[in-house]
Amino acid sequence: MTRPILVAYATKHGSTQQVAQTIAAMLRKESLAVDTRPVADVTDLDSYDAVVLGAALYMGRLHVDARRFLRRHCKDLESTPLAVFAMGPLTDDERQVEGSQKQLRHALSKLPGVRPVSTAIFGGVVRPSELHFPFSHMPASDARDWKQIEQWALEIARAFGRRPVAAAPA
Repeated sequence: MTRPILVAYATKHGSTQQVAQTIAAMLRKESLAVDTRPVADVTDLDSYDAVVLGAALYMGRLHVDARRFLRRHCKDLESTPLAVFAMGPLTDDERQVEGSQKQLRHALSKLPGVRPVSTAIFGGVVRPSELHFPFSHMPASDARDWKQIEQWALEIARAFGRRPVAAAPA
């Protein structure tokens, strides 16, 4: 019996959760057991073979709940396979994507023993009606590329699927 993969997410308005659920569905299609949860609900990683962490980037920083999750579980994540995705750029402009990649690398660099097997940057979502001034005056947008998200999920499934299966605790 294998332990599931945890797909944990930190979201403010739900778009990161939608991406996490899509990734979880793709992993399930590859016959992997998956548990999808908000990071704030995760108390330990003992019952998981691997972790996929998803979070939005806000004002150049990883969502606060994701930062807390990484700090709280950093010792376990040193020996647990980890993949991380972040949502941030509002377009697929190369400079915006590179800026988001730099922000994600910076957040992960604060935990030197944590080395993700893969990281990805996906486009973000702006829903002005859910935002406070001055962001409420931004144009609505959804820069998520669902094919890119699904492709990354398949790469993660292959990476995690090749790992030796841990024995279930007695």
